[in-house]
Amino acid sequence: MAEIDLSVGGRYRIAFEGANGEMNEVSGVYQEVELHSRLVFTWAWQSTPERVSRVSVTLAAVDGGAGTEMHFVHDRFFDAQAATNHERGWQPAFEALGAFLQRKPQEA
Repeated sequence: MAEIDLSVGGRYRIAFEGANGEMNEVSGVYQEVELHSRLVFTWAWQSTPERVSRVSVTLAAVDGGAGTEMHFVHDRFFDAQAATNHERGWQPAFEALGAFLQRKPQEA
């Protein structure tokens, strides 16, 4: 389930079931929205709403516009353990994204 108001000051909320069957929910506020190029938003888990971090995603054309490069930064963590936990969570998501993007059109 996702609720998204993609505008500066707009909120989002995403709820999903984890691999262990546990429900997870994250939400935040969009701080920067630049069409086709940049998103910056806060990130806080429902279980620890006081621990607000920040995600920045920048997209840039490469190879004369034949491709797109994504620069992803998740920062401003509560502590080093939170940073490590989030890195562990993002890694499989980016691996899955990479595998999806490598598929041939007929496989997708």
